[in-house]
Amino acid sequence: MIITRVSAALFCALSLAAPALAQSDIRKPECVAPANPGGGFDLTCRVAQTGLEPHVTNPVQVTFMPGGIGAVAFNQFNTNRTDDGSAIVAWSTGSLLNIILGKYGAFDENDVRWLATAGADFGAVVVKADSEYDSLKQIMDDLAADPQSVVVGAGGSVGSQDWMKGALLMREAGGTPMQMRYVAFDGGGDAIAALLGGSIEVYTGDVGEMVPYLESGDMKILATLAPERLEAPFAEIPTAKEQGYDVEWTIMRGFYMGKDTSDEDYQKWVDAFDAAYATDAFAQIQAERGLLPLNLSGEALTASINNTMDELRTIATEAGLIQ
Repeated sequence: MIITRVSAALFCALSLAAPALAQSDIRKPECVAPANPGGGFDLTCRVAQTGLEPHVTNPVQVTFMPGGIGAVAFNQFNTNRTDDGSAIVAWSTGSLLNIILGKYGAFDENDVRWLATAGADFGAVVVKADSEYDSLKQIMDDLAADPQSVVVGAGGSVGSQDWMKGALLMREAGGTPMQMRYVAFDGGGDAIAALLGGSIEVYTGDVGEMVPYLESGDMKILATLAPERLEAPFAEIPTAKEQGYDVEWTIMRGFYMGKDTSDEDYQKWVDAFDAAYATDAFAQIQAERGLLPLNLSGEALTASINNTMDELRTIATEAGLIQ
């Protein structure tokens, strides 16, 4: 995965030049949020709606298609909207897990065209500020010696994104995911409260939600699960990879299209996103929506998703979630 970083000077130059660039001529562009208004899918479509405005000839309209945490939309675009070149659909890493676990029916990742990302968040290994753990190595050593000695918790059941982060750590420590002593909570807020209250020792959360707790001094992040070190306010926090553990978890948000979309229509959308990525305005929109810059489109995104799916399937199989 590649995190797009462009210097401020280049951002400004490209931003000033943007009005003169050709806009993608997309007839009645639509972003489908596969859920009710509010929440992550809605947020993802709003990034497209606002961020693409200077780069498409017509405004992007947001519509909602709730059902099955994305399953209804996935099936819709695999049946009667497979060649709809005007519509894109929001997805997240959670959608990829649902595909693997069979929650989207018989269709898989090869039945859509992966288009572009809206941005990303990254996993984090979090402990209380006064925890006995001062490094990721200490946690990994304890997991290796006795997995049951470390109480890990997060906002999601077995098979969820947050559980997957802990499963990756457990596997890197030499064990299997099902050896992990994991406590599931209804959401990140409950898991954070449990961490602060001492019910769990390690929280496998997300970087983006940690800012207020770092500022208050209540928690410390021992590692981010990003491919490379993040910028402020996380610049001083090492990645797991820096510390010798090949663990990465990127919570991607992005868009797909029907598998029969023409190359011409698909490229119009790719061009629009690439133009947006090259501006500081899009970076600002990502920041306002609580996303970190992860700008991938077209073939680069498809390759990234294929690699991610292979790894997720391996973990899910090891955990007995799929046969």
